[in-house]
Amino acid sequence: MTCDFLALAQPGVQKLSPYVPGKPVEELAREFGLRPDDIVKLASNENPLGPSPMAIAAIESVLPDMTRYPDGNGFALKQALADRLAVSPSMITLGNGSNDILELITRAFVGPLHEVVFSEHAFAVYPIVTQAVGARAVVVPAKDWGHDLDAMADAITADTRLVFVANPNNPTGTWIERAELERFLARVPEQVIVVLDEAYTEYVETTDVPNGLDYLDRYPNLLVSRTFSKAYGLAALRVGYGICQPGIADAMNRVRQPFNVNSLAQAAAVATLSDDAYLAESRRINREGMAQLEAGFAALKLQWIPSRGNFIAVDVGRDAAPVFQALLRQGVIVRPVANYGMPNHLRVSIGLAEENQRFLDVLKQALLHD
Repeated sequence: MTCDFLALAQPGVQKLSPYVPGKPVEELAREFGLRPDDIVKLASNENPLGPSPMAIAAIESVLPDMTRYPDGNGFALKQALADRLAVSPSMITLGNGSNDILELITRAFVGPLHEVVFSEHAFAVYPIVTQAVGARAVVVPAKDWGHDLDAMADAITADTRLVFVANPNNPTGTWIERAELERFLARVPEQVIVVLDEAYTEYVETTDVPNGLDYLDRYPNLLVSRTFSKAYGLAALRVGYGICQPGIADAMNRVRQPFNVNSLAQAAAVATLSDDAYLAESRRINREGMAQLEAGFAALKLQWIPSRGNFIAVDVGRDAAPVFQALLRQGVIVRPVANYGMPNHLRVSIGLAEENQRFLDVLKQALLHD
């Protein structure tokens, strides 16, 4: 007799599909008989620069203590963040990546009788965490591929407990400007928590994208979520953080797993946070790579969505799935986004100049022969 264990799971969990990450280099190499060193991965919005030397040195310094549990309160990392961001350590919650922060805020405040509002074409984790707790997802149609904050404010009801806003947004790269964000925050009821997901904020070099930290004092229902996985180059270590008023942080810490951020991650994050030269170089590579891809798309007469992240979504003018497969066969990994309601787009992470050029060359051939 075989038990259907999925049928025993919570109703929201039963309807979930597992998150599908970008294809690993090793898997592609096995599948198509390619050399791993010849493969270009531009699929997961990773920093192509490699880790900060200061992060590597910090990790090496704590390796002898691997038999010990990490600091469960993350004192040194919280203090470093507090000094850097000019906030109180009591406002900081550490997470196993910023995805952990998104889950913690949902688990702490949302139940089956509640609603969670977010935008069409927004990060896949928002519906996952909403459905996992049995809440109802309210998906607001996008405007020009980005958030329609006026419509999202209109969608808030007495049952709404949480609103997710990504700035810049993944996978579209779109951004919300200051006046629009301020108008939205002023409309949200005080008992509705706004999660401002700023995973890509360190890549923003223009003045048209507001800093969420500027609004924490004015709006006690605001939580700003950030990560070390992108511009700080620590994706493998999984360390993120949320900044909010202490009352919200206290509730999140009640459901946070003990020791959720490991010692190596904490040490590397503290070190990288002070490496201003590394961050500047990460931004330079991203800025120049973005310009390189945009010029390449223009030469191929393709449309793209302007982006403030470290990735760009390009419209290949047809079903993107065959183009994606053609790129894979040539050892180039990008990200199809049909699951985001964007079947004609591919999301491409910004790589090193030679990686970007390899992608553009292979894309040109794929479009000619598709």
